[in-house]
Amino acid sequence: MTRSTDRIVDSDTLAIRRASRLVGARIAIACAAVVAVVMVAVFVYILSEISPGELFEPVPDTENLQVSAVKLLRAAAVLGVGLIVLAGVLSWLVTRRAVQPLGDVLRIQRAFVADASHELRTPLAVLDARLQILQRTLPADDPSASVVAELRSDAKDLIHIVNDLLESAEIGGAAVPDTAIVDMVTAVDTAVQSMTLIAVDKHITIELDAPHPAPVRVPATSITRCVVALLDNAVRFAPSESIITVGVTVTKKTVAVTVRDRGPGIQGIDPARIFDRFAHSGTAVDGGGEARTGFGIGLSLVREIAVRYGGSVHVVDSSAAGTAIALTLPWAKHH
Repeated sequence: MTRSTDRIVDSDTLAIRRASRLVGARIAIACAAVVAVVMVAVFVYILSEISPGELFEPVPDTENLQVSAVKLLRAAAVLGVGLIVLAGVLSWLVTRRAVQPLGDVLRIQRAFVADASHELRTPLAVLDARLQILQRTLPADDPSASVVAELRSDAKDLIHIVNDLLESAEIGGAAVPDTAIVDMVTAVDTAVQSMTLIAVDKHITIELDAPHPAPVRVPATSITRCVVALLDNAVRFAPSESIITVGVTVTKKTVAVTVRDRGPGIQGIDPARIFDRFAHSGTAVDGGGEARTGFGIGLSLVREIAVRYGGSVHVVDSSAAGTAIALTLPWAKHH
């Protein structure tokens, strides 16, 4: 199994294609409805003007050209179907051309985000280094020590956001490379081990259930990045003393990793929209009593990676008993 190295796939491209198909389909349906109404009116008029005997037994006339009513109805039906098909094709072509500027705008936006992120990384790294030096030089009993610690934490958050922005822009604009087969379970386990260190601070336990190897043709670092983002979402908003489960399941065509928490569920926003960049909710999401008004780009990055390699990510379920999010990737055959 090989992948084209010059094919660019991202969620923005797929969204534009879906939008063009949807608009084209709606235009085609509207045209089909108009044609159908006209054809029904023609049929009704012809049938009202011709008696049943004349319909199937035309009277020959040497002076006038006569056409069988049945043939006329058939011709009208064929013409109507042809017009409907033509309307569908034309609407699809016109819609594709109409949404092309939107694709150009999205590409420009990605380029701007990438450039801005590159420019911000160095100043933020310098700021974090200076805060670290200041933090080390301050005595433990200095009244400003806590403020400096908070400033350094804020700087780390900014660095994390900028890195996510840059990675999202680079993924969306890069071609899909040829990738060796890796074991998804190993990559998931790496993510679980990393996030366990953070979960311990909130007295949260992460349990991994992955009994069998799961071969996929996706870079291990990308899988780990996705699972870390899903676990970060669960750990950050799950209640203390709870358990987060991570399960890996294999089918004939796909491999799925599901992260399930015990929080109160997604609130204040359509679950499908949490994978949009900077999606906002007016109420708390995934529990712990901590209000969550934004989702950042962590989950958006998961979708970018999944779509890039022919997979998907979606909310399996969300209720007062918890939320489960599944990342699905194509199963890779060994050759």
